[in-house]
Amino acid sequence: MHLLHVIGSPRTGRSASRQVANAFTEVWKERHADGTVDELNVWEIDLPVFDGPVLEAKYAGIEGRPLDPAQADAWRTVNTLAERFRQANVILFSVPMWNFGIPYRLKHLIDVVSQKDVLFTFDEKGLNGLLGGRTVVTIAARGVQLGADFPPEQFDFQTTYLTMWSRMVGITDVRVISVERTLAGPERDHASRNEASEKARELARGL
Repeated sequence: MHLLHVIGSPRTGRSASRQVANAFTEVWKERHADGTVDELNVWEIDLPVFDGPVLEAKYAGIEGRPLDPAQADAWRTVNTLAERFRQANVILFSVPMWNFGIPYRLKHLIDVVSQKDVLFTFDEKGLNGLLGGRTVVTIAARGVQLGADFPPEQFDFQTTYLTMWSRMVGITDVRVISVERTLAGPERDHASRNEASEKARELARGL
């Protein structure tokens, strides 16, 4: 078993999403003593700018044209990042909500690896994801609580985006744990983290 933890928060010790994700990972490692964990921190890796040779390689692949050396080299970078997703049995996202969506560096990573014949393909029947059989766990941290004032169907571009991406690449087993109201004061923040961490441990025991 192999777990990929995609870290979307630039915070370290104070990150609610990372704290809850770490609770999940600790129990998952206990359950899978021979399992391995790969941490992909979007703030600590070089992500290719998606223009020039990378962009040309994308469209060459779509159009069935051979890649020139510069394009082939750029596409190897895409495949190297995507391979970390392909190797995983469980993909764990720890992600804060930024402006009701996800941090731009996480979106950048997703835009780089989500390519035809890399994580999905398509034909006359439609889109076909290539990561079927895997599980996605999203730990979603939010300073506010979605609900009456912020209806999820209008304001949640965080978990809904990652669920959409999961389905796009063929993953239908998607679990979400939210840790909300982290900006509602220390007592509420602490209680939210503890509650979400226990849910994360319980979920890890079953995966």
